[in-house]
Amino acid sequence: MSNFKCVLFDCDGVLVDTETTSFRVFGELLKDLGYEAPIAKMAVDFSGTSLGACMRHVEKLFDMKLPENFEAIFREKSFEAFKKEVTPIPHIHELLQDFPLPFCTASSAQKAKIILNLTTAKLIHHFEGKIYSAYEIQQWKPEPGVFLWAAKEMGFTPDECLVVEDSFSGLTAARAGGFKAIGYAPKEHNVKLLQPMNVPLISDIREVKNFL
Repeated sequence: MSNFKCVLFDCDGVLVDTETTSFRVFGELLKDLGYEAPIAKMAVDFSGTSLGACMRHVEKLFDMKLPENFEAIFREKSFEAFKKEVTPIPHIHELLQDFPLPFCTASSAQKAKIILNLTTAKLIHHFEGKIYSAYEIQQWKPEPGVFLWAAKEMGFTPDECLVVEDSFSGLTAARAGGFKAIGYAPKEHNVKLLQPMNVPLISDIREVKNFL
């Protein structure tokens, strides 16, 4: 019998591969402004955080102020790139087909971005009415708000839910909310990033079923 009654999936990096595209576009825009950003380091530092947090970090790093239209330009350029480049996480279609428990996605991304990426990856039919964006409650990971909200809307308590995350901030949020969690870490740098959280790590998304 399952230990859990519901699974909360992060979106970027767990359902769809978007972060490579996001950080590339972000880096290109910074380069246009005359700043050479350490993209590989940003991918580690910013994984699972909001765009606002990324922008504030960069402003502090370079001791400068980004243009007022930076966010709008980034969203426009990244959305165009997502339409061409976003792919589903390997084997996620197989995992979600006949999944034995209710599930949803709870993400720090904007809802429009989540919908676009799930649609591009041909996953949207699994998540109709089950998309929870931190922007809707104005509380981003590592705060637990989006997970607590998603669990409540799905009709379950935190102890009845399993969170699947790929970022340090996401796992921190899950722990803060009283959730059990597992980390999706398909590459060595993911493993190094998530090991300090002391949660089970999986390299194949299909392994989620082993924890139910």
